[in-house]
Parts: sequence; structure tokens; C-alpha cells
Amino acid sequence: MEQKIETERISLIPPSMDLVEDVHAAIVESQKELSEFSPWVQNVIAEPESSMHEAIANFHSLSNELRYFIADKQSKKIIGAVGLTIRDKSVPFFEIGYWLRTSETGKELMTEAVFALENHAFTNLKARRLEIRTAETNLKSRSVAERCNYQFEDVLNDDTCSPSGERSNTVVYRKCK
Repeated sequence: MEQKIETERISLIPPSMDLVEDVHAAIVESQKELSEFSPWVQNVIAEPESSMHEAIANFHSLSNELRYFIADKQSKKIIGAVGLTIRDKSVPFFEIGYWLRTSETGKELMTEAVFALENHAFTNLKARRLEIRTAETNLKSRSVAERCNYQFEDVLNDDTCSPSGERSNTVVYRKCK
């Protein structure tokens, strides 16, 4: 498995216990914004080592989710994460998920990260289908999918609850090879 993915401005780094403090700091800094759409935030803040151990195990066994952490190439600071949730190995079909440190939004860094991970999935993992699913009201996440030329596929009505407990819709975008 490829260990690091490089682009012009960022590096996608596999999970490592060396990253726990930096990842934790990024999530804590962005807790308010991330918590609006991401139910995992409180668990990761409470148990960052456990979350990283799980990410490392998944990465090495090529199971569940292949999580990469996004580092700014100049500062080396962790600015987010992007991952591939394995939906069906027989296709292969993956779902891309991502989050970005609040102070780093608006710079199209996530667009760069998604394109890099997409290339890795299609080239090295032989993906045939990639999806990006997001809350219908998560306009920032939707704009990443649209900038990366993912095709709008469907709205899944009342299929989930937001972290606040409200029922919500999920928007599905896809790209196939």
C-alpha cells in the first residue's frame, strides 16, 4: 500500500501514533463546525489514541476505512483528513469522506486532497465507483464534490439524524471509471 500521497501544497499521510496530538488539536480547534455534521467528533476528542489505533489497523488490513491525514507541505501542520470507506471490494466501490481544520477552509485544499485520493483509488486500488455522501444542508462539503466534478445522483430523504438529533437528508454524488 502506498504510504504517502503528495500534491503541490499538501501531503496525505497514513495514520500513525506520532500524529495523535496534531490531529487532536485540529479537531478540538474545529470542534464546533465539525460537530454540526459529524457524530464521531466527541468520541475522537475523548479517546484520540483509540481512534488512531483503529485507523492504523484498518489501513494495514485494508478494511473499513483507509484514512489519510492532510498536512500542509510548508508548515507540516495537520489540517484535516480524507478517507476511503470500503463499501464493496468486489466492485471495487469506495465512499470518500473528509474534514478540514476550520482555519484552513476556503483555500481549496480539500479539493486538492479529494482529487489526490480519487487518483489513488482509481489507479492503485482499481476503484470502479467513488461516492461522496453529505448532509443536504452541508453546503461546504457539497461544493467540494461539485468542484471535483462528481455527478449529483440522488437525495436520500430522512435517512439519517444529525448529531443534534434532527432528521436529515443525505445527498449522494458519484464518479465512475
